[in-house]
Amino acid sequence: MATTTFVKKQSHFMSGVQGGLSIAIGYMPVALTFGLLSKSTGLSLSETVLMSLIVFAGASQYISLSLLTVGTGVIEIIFTTFIVNIRHFLMSASISEKVEDDSLWQKALYSFGLTDETFTVASTREGTVSSGYLFGLMLISYASWVVNSGIGFVIGASLPTTVQESMSVALYAMFIGLLIPSLKKQRKVLYLAVVAAIFNSLCYATQVISTGWSIVLSTLLSAVLVELFYLKDAKEVNQYE
Repeated sequence: MATTTFVKKQSHFMSGVQGGLSIAIGYMPVALTFGLLSKSTGLSLSETVLMSLIVFAGASQYISLSLLTVGTGVIEIIFTTFIVNIRHFLMSASISEKVEDDSLWQKALYSFGLTDETFTVASTREGTVSSGYLFGLMLISYASWVVNSGIGFVIGASLPTTVQESMSVALYAMFIGLLIPSLKKQRKVLYLAVVAAIFNSLCYATQVISTGWSIVLSTLLSAVLVELFYLKDAKEVNQYE
């Protein structure tokens, strides 16, 4: 019985690793760029790798570099990072309904590896997601980000300028590639993405709120509006039946 359980967990872990390969590959150019920028900002190799080890958040790490460049204090950087990543509250609440029952320490471990990309892969997977799958998914993504941050610091400066400038595009292309399969399966996902994009674009254009709150507000509004639309549509269908 114990052997069967171990084999099952190992199988789930390897499935997670396979699911995270596309993320690991997509993280490579972005992490390399981060390493390059860290060097130009004045950070050491150990500081660059340590930031990736502790923070593991691409947007926040890029923002931190720009704030460090202008001499921003630690408190301001922490607060800004919190605002940018506040959407993780929503993602964590969503993914908690998708995963199997786990102990608190296991949830604490794999919650650290929750990013936009790992959330997308895990949430669009059919059925319940096991902790083994999440550990495999997040470990390979995490390893890619940390290792390539260090590599980027060491060899990034030798890359051509055009290559350096084009690296950030890879992450967005990867995210779109992860989203397309779920768009094909459910039209609701398409509506959510479009409505959220419209709201976020309006917030960004008007600059009425920060980027972090803009993402949260756009997500909430799109979810409420699309759900209301579907509820209204369902009621109309029931009336005709």
